[in-house]
Amino acid sequence: MDSARALSDAQPTPFWLEDPGRPQALPALVGDTKCDLLVVGGGYSGLWTALIAKERDPSLDVVLVEGHEVGWAASGRNGGFCAASLTHGFGNGLARWPGELAELERQGTANLQAIEDTLKRYGIDAEWERTGEIDIATQPHQLEELHEVVEAVGQYGIELTFLDTDALRAEVDSPTFLGGLWDRNGVAMLHPAKLAWGLKEACLTQGVRVFERTRALDLSEYGSGMAVRTSYGRVFARRVALGTNVFPNLVKRVRPYIVPVYDYALMTEPLTGEQLAAVGWANRQGLSDSANKFHYFRLSADNRILWGGYDTIYHYGGQVRAEYDQRPETFRTLSRQFFQTFPQLDGIRFTHAWGGAIDTCSRFSAFFDTAYKGRVAYAAGFTGLGVGATRFGAEVMLDLLAGELTERTALEMVRSKPLPFPPEPVRWAGIEMTKWSLDRSDHNGGQRNVWLRALDRLGLGFDS
Repeated sequence: MDSARALSDAQPTPFWLEDPGRPQALPALVGDTKCDLLVVGGGYSGLWTALIAKERDPSLDVVLVEGHEVGWAASGRNGGFCAASLTHGFGNGLARWPGELAELERQGTANLQAIEDTLKRYGIDAEWERTGEIDIATQPHQLEELHEVVEAVGQYGIELTFLDTDALRAEVDSPTFLGGLWDRNGVAMLHPAKLAWGLKEACLTQGVRVFERTRALDLSEYGSGMAVRTSYGRVFARRVALGTNVFPNLVKRVRPYIVPVYDYALMTEPLTGEQLAAVGWANRQGLSDSANKFHYFRLSADNRILWGGYDTIYHYGGQVRAEYDQRPETFRTLSRQFFQTFPQLDGIRFTHAWGGAIDTCSRFSAFFDTAYKGRVAYAAGFTGLGVGATRFGAEVMLDLLAGELTERTALEMVRSKPLPFPPEPVRWAGIEMTKWSLDRSDHNGGQRNVWLRALDRLGLGFDS
């Protein structure tokens, strides 16, 4: 089948959000209300913050406002890879915080386990599968890099299983696979929208007041606390936690640290028994390749294949718009690459094709701080690895609002910030140059040109 024809019936909506278990949106806030803690944003970041705040102090009056519906943005349209890493992978952590990487890995592992424990405690069915992830080499230079990683991770207590070509293809069969590293315990697969909806329900059972379709418009001081104006009212709060991530931060000085980039994904129809046998994948790991412009792919609970990544699109001026969620040229590219990877699945069709914005910062992993004399906290910049790390970010925000020195707030990663992005048009030109250079590196044995090496020295870059 022509790879473009496989897209002919694809619905232009995120597969996860079409689940029949999608809850009804709660009413908007109308009028004024007061609370101890206001959480702005109904994605993972905000949901974890509200829930953990109530777990820490059940007497706290917590309000959460969401501009649309809980989980509708990145939290409902990602790949469903829930990783222990807080640093966007071992390599990025080693480059930036080598002295505390062991502690970051320890806290990341504990955070992942806490997510699993929370799902069990509240009976959240998020289709959780602790199957791990395999990082796959599809070019010889990537295979060499995987061997280097195996040597580097040992001293940090990280256990990875190296798979040669035969061993990897015995797990998942593709003629493009040369070898891989299997992180057996550090990644879980889940249904991203069901996680968000489950956290929403958990918040409600703990007494969090949730208002959907309630956009936070501005933030200002009010007495000893803060006031947030919304579409139809106001919230007066002693403390505010901002979990808006890719959307313009109410603390305006944060905005230069974030750029929105668009990521895209396809979902196939369910594989038949014969098709699944042709691929293998009995252990249902998450998969990603090792290129700069990488793909991520995994099986859903009903044995569809989610296939995403490769293209990362930045729009001049950093706009976030609904029309950017669809990009046919990227979908055609992804479809062609899917069938190159799995030629044995020729004839399968895609049922859904969608995109969404990711909050990217120059260090590729989240940063944190306070504003308004410690009365407001924020976490942002998760760069596509927020399914797990947002829970850690929620703990950090609550620690900061409490003014507490904890094992989290003591981290250099938490105390430092990335470099901000330059203003337009330099920002757009720099991002486009970086994307071109990363693509050249993928096609040139991994060699990094002068531009990429300069960014490495500055600690400023762009992750595909």
